[in-house]
Amino acid sequence: MPGVRVDPTTEARVRSAMSSTPRADFLPPEVRHLSAADHPVTIGWNATNSQPSTVARMLGLLDVQPGDRVLDVGSGSGWTTAVLATLTGPEGTVIGVERVPELVDYGRERLAKTGSHAEIRAAIVGRLGLPDEAPFDRILVSAQATTIPVRLEAQLAESGRLVVPVAGVMTIVDIRDGIPCRREDAGRYSFVPLEEND
Repeated sequence: MPGVRVDPTTEARVRSAMSSTPRADFLPPEVRHLSAADHPVTIGWNATNSQPSTVARMLGLLDVQPGDRVLDVGSGSGWTTAVLATLTGPEGTVIGVERVPELVDYGRERLAKTGSHAEIRAAIVGRLGLPDEAPFDRILVSAQATTIPVRLEAQLAESGRLVVPVAGVMTIVDIRDGIPCRREDAGRYSFVPLEEND
């Protein structure tokens, strides 16, 4: 299966955003020496900070534009949330949602200390995403779904895009004329499970 093509300009923007948002700033002190390693890093609370090459690929597929409204599902340490905010610029909106209370606090602290304009909220039991604040131009999911989460598809704006790992395959959903268009990227990915039935 061929990979989905990402525009070189988008790839360059993602590299720049990741470089200006150091991963080390979002890692606990005892594992900051691992910030340059291209593998997941355990941050506590049964969570990891994702592998940088995977984050870069997901953000390239997501193709965030300046001024976009972005939802980050499974914000974890807040690193990807902060990178998203760099991509949207100050005119954009980035909201992370996280189900682990300790990670909500940790991510908020990291965002505040790094001066990011993004925010992180506690996920609401029984609710996937933020349906009351939809639509979003882009939705990123950093947890593995078993099937395409249609509740998140419904939160996309026209011409919006969702990137989510589904059963190990990175899946891209574009909304065109109100209809989801679904594609799969090459490669296999491993994430913590998305709790779709909270």
